[in-house]
Amino acid sequence: QVQFVESGGGLVQPGGSLRLSCTMSGAIFVRYTMAWHRQAPGKQRELVAVITNSGITNYADPVKGRFTISRDNAKNTVYLQMDSLKPEDTAVYYCNAAGTWWGQGTQVTVSS
Repeated sequence: QVQFVESGGGLVQPGGSLRLSCTMSGAIFVRYTMAWHRQAPGKQRELVAVITNSGITNYADPVKGRFTISRDNAKNTVYLQMDSLKPEDTAVYYCNAAGTWWGQGTQVTVSS
């Protein structure tokens, strides 16, 4: 059974930073492409960033240059470093493995 532990969400002022973490168990982490998605109230879930098992990354246009996805295969963990946060980044952030398995989500709120 694949499980995730997500952490790092919270309340931050505009211009601030947060780092999300997602630790996977129950599957061979190094095999899978990992991604972060987000869902704001009243909106559809959207892809934020993806990292392949070889470390190739890609980002949604709204977060390019501000967010960085990375992974530590020894720790079965994927990270999302979020800098220069904006109110429109407010959402529940979910990690995803192989387009199949989902974390429970962590709330990020950007507000003054």
